[in-house]
Amino acid sequence: MAEATLTQLQTHIEAIRHEAFAEGYAAAMEAIRELSSRSVTQQGRNIPALKGGTDGEGQAQQPETRRAASPLRTSSAARRSPARARSTRVIASVTLRPRGRRQRGTNARMIHAILKAASPRRMRQAEIRNALQAKGVSLAYPSIGHALGQLEARKAAKQVGKTKTWRYSAAG
Repeated sequence: MAEATLTQLQTHIEAIRHEAFAEGYAAAMEAIRELSSRSVTQQGRNIPALKGGTDGEGQAQQPETRRAASPLRTSSAARRSPARARSTRVIASVTLRPRGRRQRGTNARMIHAILKAASPRRMRQAEIRNALQAKGVSLAYPSIGHALGQLEARKAAKQVGKTKTWRYSAAG
């Protein structure tokens, strides 16, 4: 008798779980269908809700004009999933770009100033990186190497022999 009651209770619990799962799954699929049916422009107009509401007159704030990210290049269009491409466009329209980007050539100018201040002493890339970090600038070694190559092309810095050290050159 107790065993039959226990089996009946377990069956009832499983039926409730199954029903709850089916309802949740149906609600999730409906939300996905609704989001995927919206166009990219409609998504862009819904941004004020993410930014914090509307302005004083009840009109939605217009989002800043941004250039969409270019899609990744693949050798075959068959590799791209249409759903993934659509989600990338939606995310690209919402993503904010960092403000206050440095201008082109800034790395080379900073490194040139560091080499000039250390002149006539020669410096390794690690020393240059430490000097940049002391100024609050974090720069990767390949970026430092690229900037040193630019300075060498302009004759503003030169490599000391076949060593990995660099020196300021007054010629540039």
